[in-house]
Amino acid sequence: MTGTGQSQLTIAVDGPAASGKGTISRHLADRYGLAYLDTGKLYRAVGALVLQGHAPEDAAQTLDPALLDDPVLRSPQVAKAASEVAAMPAVRAALLAFQRQFAVADNGAVLDGRDIGTVICPDAPVKLFVTAAPEIRAARRLSELQKAGHDTDFETVLEDIRARDARDSGRADAPLKAAADSVLLDTSDLDVAAALQAATDRVEARLAERGI
Repeated sequence: MTGTGQSQLTIAVDGPAASGKGTISRHLADRYGLAYLDTGKLYRAVGALVLQGHAPEDAAQTLDPALLDDPVLRSPQVAKAASEVAAMPAVRAALLAFQRQFAVADNGAVLDGRDIGTVICPDAPVKLFVTAAPEIRAARRLSELQKAGHDTDFETVLEDIRARDARDSGRADAPLKAAADSVLLDTSDLDVAAALQAATDRVEARLAERGI
């Protein structure tokens, strides 16, 4: 932390799929010694349970955190189910307390998702909105899926990215959008190292502005 003795810091990182927000969030958590939560995994875990036949709200209310590390959560089928259950107000409400409690535990946390800066942690002193062009994000996601052994192609992944963007931005409850006081970071033309540096620079600038 940047030298004021503040005991707690929450960093909210929002953005669409495959924008780089997960990599950036993990980096920031390591840099500032904070816990990290990929909130998308909560919805993926619920989505995976729904695919197994569970009712969405029941799955969210009884979610076992141990499920968050299951490799099946990275599959395209679970990703689609996650985006669908994330549009359900009852599911979002059931997961709200978990996320807010995580954000204020210990010395703070970095959370990434779709509504961290707008709904989950609206008072977070540092908010980033990470984005990139759909085609760039589709290429990144395709590489991840192929490395994981999934058989798919660029056009299929791009269509899925655009469909998820539409669902996430168009849902009535907690849609994907940048908080008014968030700092924008477009990673379209940045490699990983440059994106991490840009994110760190933006966080440091915001901490300085806030006197943290």
